[in-house]
Amino acid sequence: MENAPLYTDLADGPPDGRAWWLRTTDGVRIRIGYWPATAKTHGAILLMPGRTEYIEKYGRTARDLATLGYGTLVIDWRGQGLADRLVSDAMSGHVIRFGDYQTDLAAVMQAAEQLGLPRPMHLLAHSMGGCIGLRAVMDGLDVASCVFSGPMWGIQMANALRPIAWSLSWGGRQLGMGHVYAPGTAAGSYVLTEPFESNKLTRDSDMYNYMINHLREHPELGLGGPSLRWLNEALRETRDLSRLPSPELPCMTLLGSEEVIVDVPRIHNRMHNWAGSQLEIIPNGRHEVLMENAGLRADLAKRIADFCQNAEIGEKQRLQG
Repeated sequence: MENAPLYTDLADGPPDGRAWWLRTTDGVRIRIGYWPATAKTHGAILLMPGRTEYIEKYGRTARDLATLGYGTLVIDWRGQGLADRLVSDAMSGHVIRFGDYQTDLAAVMQAAEQLGLPRPMHLLAHSMGGCIGLRAVMDGLDVASCVFSGPMWGIQMANALRPIAWSLSWGGRQLGMGHVYAPGTAAGSYVLTEPFESNKLTRDSDMYNYMINHLREHPELGLGGPSLRWLNEALRETRDLSRLPSPELPCMTLLGSEEVIVDVPRIHNRMHNWAGSQLEIIPNGRHEVLMENAGLRADLAKRIADFCQNAEIGEKQRLQG
């Protein structure tokens, strides 16, 4: 591992954060960042960001978790953040296969072991990260519990548009046009092109400005719309996951009451059928409940930390008899 940049002033995270470059088995360079706990350590949070996101965006989340005894390890997935971009248009959100994100995750878990990060480890996954994370825990990811935030277990769209999305995204990859932006999307970063008043991410103007400032200071962190290939891969992966049972792992999902980006019925359906899980509806929350006002962020961090500790206690009791 080599040291990588971490924009600490912009992240506003806890002290002593560090970042490293990793090289995946298929040769892609990705980045990880870690902020240690500032209170008595209970473990570590493996934080999987969503599409377009990057490590620094979760500095304030890491700061809240650090005071509760959890270090936070965050990933720049391939194709976004400071990780290698996959097509000549660096603003295109692209992936060859959705399973490639699992290759990124394998490198991250190996690095966590090499760095000696505290155990147990718990998953916290947002949006696209929730899709990647669900596949990972189904495949036996070594975590004690999982927490999802607005997980992309399906993509919200009108029923009439769904077959069109399938056909266009499939046709694009067959014709060698998989790198082209999906219809209705473009190269601009969402927070730099969408006014706060009409945004679908957060009700908190301070956090929206926090995100805007990141991309104005470091445009290289930004990402535009998804490519046709990414869309087709995402549709395939979410469909395939919907047909699989949930793992036997403690699970909590945070869902904003005003969610309009991911498929809400799929979230309700999975959580209804996930034994022992809990679904927390956040009143007035939008897609990024971890990017709402400071009071709500602190409350959610406390809920996450309590959930993780209860999962640890439950596992110890199970092992003891």
